[in-house]
Amino acid sequence: MVLRAIAKTTDKAADKLLIGLHGWGANAADLATLADYMPLKGFRMLFPDAPFPHPAAPGGRMWYGFPTGYDFQADYDFAQQADWQESRQLLRQWLTQVAAETGIPPERTAIAGFSQGGAMTLDVGLQLPLAGALILSGYMHSAPQPHAELGPVLMVHGRQDPVVPMLRAHQSRDVLKEQSVNLTYQEYDMGHEISPLVLREVRLFCERLAIA
Repeated sequence: MVLRAIAKTTDKAADKLLIGLHGWGANAADLATLADYMPLKGFRMLFPDAPFPHPAAPGGRMWYGFPTGYDFQADYDFAQQADWQESRQLLRQWLTQVAAETGIPPERTAIAGFSQGGAMTLDVGLQLPLAGALILSGYMHSAPQPHAELGPVLMVHGRQDPVVPMLRAHQSRDVLKEQSVNLTYQEYDMGHEISPLVLREVRLFCERLAIA
């Protein structure tokens, strides 16, 4: 299985890369449309489709399934799921392939993940020496193992998020702080969404990386 991706480039001289990982039930096209509202000088953008079809959302994809009735309130060992294990491996392979094909190394790459895509970023993405990472309305599905050369990380979560409780956001925040990650954590009065305010935060975060 190979991950398919949508490419967006607003700067033909781009020497940096922003990768966007969509959430459960969405797809690459959903997230890629946001690139039109967020021109980033110096960045290419890539939006991969998760490997598995969503069981209930036509055209939707998922990185892995949730157990029946799962509501983020109780801990669950996703490591027991074959689809989770396969997604992790596929994403690792794809990220290696992208670096080779584009010539843009992890040190000049940022990954932004929304919801389940945020969980994949926390898990797989932080293991790389990324220029930066963004966790948008995300959560941990396993204990992060941040790379020693990982750049800054931004976490954004909505106080009225009806999907991923604030408890999960605080859990991720506290674990990353314990691991001495260069973390900025922000909460806004919003739901489970990528609002214009969040898009602005993503743009400013990437622009600061471009200056560094």
